[in-house]
Amino acid sequence: PLCLCWALGPAAASAPPNLLLLLMDDMGWGDLGAFGEPSKETPNLDQMASEGMLFLDFYTANPLCSPSRAALLTGRLPVRNGFYTTNAHARNAYTPQDIVGGIPDSELLLPELLKKAGYVSKIIGKWHLGHRPQFHPLKHGFDEWFGSPNCHFGPFDNRALPNIPVYYEDFKIDLKTGEANLTQIYLQEALDFISKQQASQQPFFLYWAIDATHAPVYASKHFLGTSQRGLYGDAVREIDDSIGKILKHLQKLGISENTFVFFTSDNGAALISAPKQGGSNGRFLCGKQTTFEGGMREPAIAWWPGHIPAGGVSRQLGNVMDLFTTSLSLAGLQPPSDRQIDGIDLLPAILQGKLIDRPIFYYRGDEMMAVRVGLYKAHYWTWSNSWEEYSKGIDFCPGQNVSGVTTHTQEEHTTLPLLFHLGRDPGEKYPLSFASDEYQGAMERISFVVQQHKATMVPGEPQLNVCDKAVMNWSPPGCEKLGKCLKPPKSDPKKCFWPH
Repeated sequence: PLCLCWALGPAAASAPPNLLLLLMDDMGWGDLGAFGEPSKETPNLDQMASEGMLFLDFYTANPLCSPSRAALLTGRLPVRNGFYTTNAHARNAYTPQDIVGGIPDSELLLPELLKKAGYVSKIIGKWHLGHRPQFHPLKHGFDEWFGSPNCHFGPFDNRALPNIPVYYEDFKIDLKTGEANLTQIYLQEALDFISKQQASQQPFFLYWAIDATHAPVYASKHFLGTSQRGLYGDAVREIDDSIGKILKHLQKLGISENTFVFFTSDNGAALISAPKQGGSNGRFLCGKQTTFEGGMREPAIAWWPGHIPAGGVSRQLGNVMDLFTTSLSLAGLQPPSDRQIDGIDLLPAILQGKLIDRPIFYYRGDEMMAVRVGLYKAHYWTWSNSWEEYSKGIDFCPGQNVSGVTTHTQEEHTTLPLLFHLGRDPGEKYPLSFASDEYQGAMERISFVVQQHKATMVPGEPQLNVCDKAVMNWSPPGCEKLGKCLKPPKSDPKKCFWPH
C-alpha cells in the first residue's frame, strides 16, 4: 500500500517494524511528569515523550478494563464486539471469574491478522477477555502468553471461590505491604522475548499489559516507599523504570529504529481507590467507570526513533481502537473489510502531523452517553453512579460534584444535550447556554454525526449478561500435579448483576 512508501521508505515491504504496545491498568492522564504530575517521578516516560510524540487528546473506548481491551485488539467499539451487557441500561460490565462470555470467535484480533505478515505475537500480563479456555489468548492469535486471565484479585479461600491461576499458582502479593515481584517478572519476560525475536530476525508484536497500578497496587521491595505519592507512586516508579529498561534494550540490540512503541492506559485512574491506591486524572472530571473526561481520556506516547520527530505534540483525537488499524498499516496489511472497524490509521498524524477529522464516542454498556466532535463534547446521558452505591461510600468523582452534571440517577439529555467546550473548559464544569449561537452551531454538526453513527450501529451479541459459578477455574490444567483441583459446583446460570 501507498502509505508504507512514505512511512518507511523503500525497504518497507521486506521489513515491517516490530510493534510494542505498552498498556497500563487504571493509570490516569495526570500520572506522568510529561502531563504535569508535580512529583516528576516518571523520568523514563517523560524522556520517551521528549524523544517521541505526546498525544493530548487520546481516548479509550470504554471506562472499564475488559471492554477497552477488547476494543484495542479488535479495532471495534465494545457494543460491536460483544463486550457489553443488556441486563440494565448503561451499565459497565467486565469479565469476573464467573462470567460465561468472552471474546467471540467471530471477532478478528490483531495478532491473528499480523500472522499474515509473519509476526510472532506475545501477551505479557492481563488478558481480561474471558478466562474460559476457548477465550484464551493462544486461541486468538497470540503465540505466547505469560500472565493472568483476569486481574490480581484475591487470594481467595480456594473453597467457596477458586484462586485465579497465573500459571496455576498465584504470584505472591502481600496485601499489607504492597510488596510483589510481578512487575520485575513481567519486565524480564519482555526483555527475553525481544532478545529471542531479534536473534531469529522475525518481526514481533509484544502486548505488555501489566497491572501493578490496579488496586490492590503493588511494587517490588526496591521501589516500596520511594515515591512522594505513596504505594501507588511506588508502582508507577517501577513501571517507569521498567519501560526505560525495555526502550534501552531495543537501542542496545540496534532495533529501536525498527520498533514502533506506543504507551497508553486502558481507562482513567480509579478515583474510588485514590489517593492511596489510585492515580490522577489531572484537570479532568471524575474517573474510571464514568464517561466524563477523567474516565476516558488517557496518557499516550508514540515512540519510533528515526521516524517520529522528537518532541512532537499531537492534537489528533485518538482512540485505543486506532492502535489496531495503525499496527496493521505498519505491517502492510489492510483492516478486515467484512465488518465495521472504528479505529483509524494514525500514521498520517504521527509521521506527517496531519489532523484527521473524526468523532469520539463515549459508551457505557449499551448506551452512547456522549460524543466529542472537534473541541465540543455533548452529553446525551449523564450518570456517575447510583444513590444506593454512593450512600455506601462508592464514589467515582470524589470531591467533584458539578451540579446537574455528575448525577446519581441516569439523566437523559437526548433532546437538549449538555454541551461543553473542552478547550476552554477541560473539567466539564460550565455547560454552554442552550440559547447561545455557539450551542446551536455546534449541536447542528454533532447531531449529524450522531445520526449517522446510530443509523449504522449493529450491536454484537452481548457477552457480559450471564454468570455461572460453575465456569470458574475450579480445576485448571496442571492442578493434579499441585494437588490443587477443586470440585466445581453444579451449573446454575444466572443473569449477571451490574450495579454501575
